[in-house]
Amino acid sequence: MYQELLAPINAFLRCDTPDSWIEHAKKPDNLSIILRDHLLCELKAAQSAVFLLKRYVLTQDGIEQITKLVAPYEQFAYKLIGNRESLKAKNTLSKLIEPRVDCAYGQDMIDKMVLLIREELHHFYQVLEIIEDNGFEYEPIPASRYAKGMIKHVRTYEPEALIDKLIIGAFIEARSCERFAKLAPHLDDEIGKFYVSLLRSEARHYQDYLALAQEISDSDISERISHFANVEAQLICEPDTDFKFHSGAPQFA
Repeated sequence: MYQELLAPINAFLRCDTPDSWIEHAKKPDNLSIILRDHLLCELKAAQSAVFLLKRYVLTQDGIEQITKLVAPYEQFAYKLIGNRESLKAKNTLSKLIEPRVDCAYGQDMIDKMVLLIREELHHFYQVLEIIEDNGFEYEPIPASRYAKGMIKHVRTYEPEALIDKLIIGAFIEARSCERFAKLAPHLDDEIGKFYVSLLRSEARHYQDYLALAQEISDSDISERISHFANVEAQLICEPDTDFKFHSGAPQFA
């Protein structure tokens, strides 16, 4: 029922998730790892968008607002301050945020990234509910090599650095969407339906990242997309001794 939604994502990605990853991920003993890493991935997706807004677009007032928005989720995720109840009704901004006057693409980035941030934080809360409802105890876990492996390829001058970061954001969102779809049939009905429910927003997020990257670039970004497609596929397909939501093909001694 969601194959039409996935078709452009599967065309965008250079490879499918390895079957060995699916086989490992669907084991009941690994559900806690999947959910805890998924929760942190939702936060990191929000944080990445926050970073881009703060670095390139926002006034000081906007920086203060967006920092305040994500802070309760960061405090819970990394310092275990707060709880599910305390995170209720935290996903709001007190007023509209505006771009710096010298930023031509600022309003479009704000419109797209603020929506993305709020959706990712909502997903964070939903994953936390699933973790607790399934009797797991949340504990933070280290990130996989995935995002860092792509960030190493970001160019060091602007606006090319920003363009590369946006393209990386597109690949992370697209891969998340692909893995939600691949994993959903192997999970219990409640979690499987939740993962399917995420597909539409994740698909839009990857498209928004690409649209922003092309808007900011003075030239066609196809070559950079192809470059990162190869980097991303290598990270996904190569053997990986660390099992996480975005890890490569599991290989354990």
